[in-house]
Amino acid sequence: MVPPSLDPVAASEPASPTAAAPEDVAAVESRLGRRPQGRFAVVVRDATGAPVVIRNEPLLDDGTPMPTRFWLVDPDLLRRIGTLEAAGGVKRAEAAVDATELAEAHRRAAAERDAAIPVEHAGPRPFGGVGGTRTGVKCLHAHYACFLATGDDPVGAWVEVQLSADETGVDHD
Repeated sequence: MVPPSLDPVAASEPASPTAAAPEDVAAVESRLGRRPQGRFAVVVRDATGAPVVIRNEPLLDDGTPMPTRFWLVDPDLLRRIGTLEAAGGVKRAEAAVDATELAEAHRRAAAERDAAIPVEHAGPRPFGGVGGTRTGVKCLHAHYACFLATGDDPVGAWVEVQLSADETGVDHD
C-alpha cells in the first residue's frame, strides 16, 4: 500500500520516460546534489508535488547501462531508510521476505526495464532486477522506490512496515 501522502503517477505515464520538465530536472538535481546523467520521469510525488521517485531510462545519455529503474530522491525517506539499512535492515529484509517472491520481483523489474530499451540498441545492456541486483537484497532504497512506483515489491512493502513502525514505535519484525 502506497502511503496516502504520496501520489503515484506511474500508471498515467508512458512505458518509457520522456525528457522531464525543466522544473522537475531542477528539483531532482537539487535533491540529488548533481545533475541527472540520463532521462527520467517523476513517477511519485509528495503532497506538495515535489519528486519522491523517478523512473530512469535504462541507458544514460552516454549509453552506459542504468540498471536502477526507480530511484528514490526524497531526502527524508533517503535518511530514514539509510538508518534502517545501518541497523541491519538489508539482512532483516532478506530474512523476512519469501525468496520466491523476491526473485519474482527482480524478474518483473528487469522485464519492465528491458522492455524500454530501444530495439535497435546493440551496446551494453543493464543487468539484474531491482537496483541491478540479480539475487537477494542489495539496497532498501531501490526496493522502496520500486514499491512506491509500482505497488509491487515485497522488500519495499517490508520497508513500508518498518517505516510505519518507526513512526509509531511498534516493531513489526
